[in-house]
Amino acid sequence: MRVLSKPTSYVLTHPAAFALQTLRGFSNNQGLLLAGAIAHYALLSVLPLLIVSVIALSHLVDQAELLRTLGRYLEWVVPSQSRVVLADVTAFLENGIAIGAVLLATMLFFSSVAFSVLEKAMCIILAHPGTITKRHFLVSAVLPYCFVLLLGLALLGVTLASVTLQAMANESVHLLGRDWSLRGVSGMLLYLLGFSVETLILAALYLAMPVARIRVSHALVGGFSGALLWETLRHILVWYFTTLSSASVVYGSLTTAVVVLFSMEMAATVLLLGAQVIAEYERLREQ
Repeated sequence: MRVLSKPTSYVLTHPAAFALQTLRGFSNNQGLLLAGAIAHYALLSVLPLLIVSVIALSHLVDQAELLRTLGRYLEWVVPSQSRVVLADVTAFLENGIAIGAVLLATMLFFSSVAFSVLEKAMCIILAHPGTITKRHFLVSAVLPYCFVLLLGLALLGVTLASVTLQAMANESVHLLGRDWSLRGVSGMLLYLLGFSVETLILAALYLAMPVARIRVSHALVGGFSGALLWETLRHILVWYFTTLSSASVVYGSLTTAVVVLFSMEMAATVLLLGAQVIAEYERLREQ
């Protein structure tokens, strides 16, 4: 029988103390300030990134199916505002606006800046005593574009898998003299697919962004913690924006931008909290 490690045993037996320790470390690292900076640049880059991704991937899969999948999983990133964001992307594509070299460079620039800010935030939270604090500038320059490519591949993979799962929803299984529809199974698998991809993307960020070397198992723990926390928070945000929020009255035409920015700041906070979980877990292992 395998014995649990000391850090794991501590987390399981003292979850409240570990959570408080994580929040204290997050506060000491100015986590909310870092999350605000990430959200600001993410807001500038999200639409350009989506437009470029859809145009590039439309050569490989049907654009309508791609937009359908994008709309489904945008709800995971910007709760209650996915339709508005997708409408902007669709309007750009339907107008047939050509993407020249300057516009493409501008789109990629804002995306790279968002990842660069995220890299610096990760380095602050996951810094280890005695490790280097900077990586080669070429690595830092190329890394954001690698993640942009990774996100595009993830969108492609999710789209292809979604097509298969949606086809499954129209099928049924004959069992015990009855035909059982697979629609519920298909919906559950679509949700699990999204959650799994979300966890793996977060884990990849925790592995690659900080200068300090992070164990794969620790990155997965942080990715799962962040994904689980975000799933809880995004359902709360959807409920709040659809029932209690008066943002449209206060901000008028700026409502969408304000709500998307707020959602992204919450998502960035969860992302950095996941990194703080890794940092505190590794600190326990070093004691």
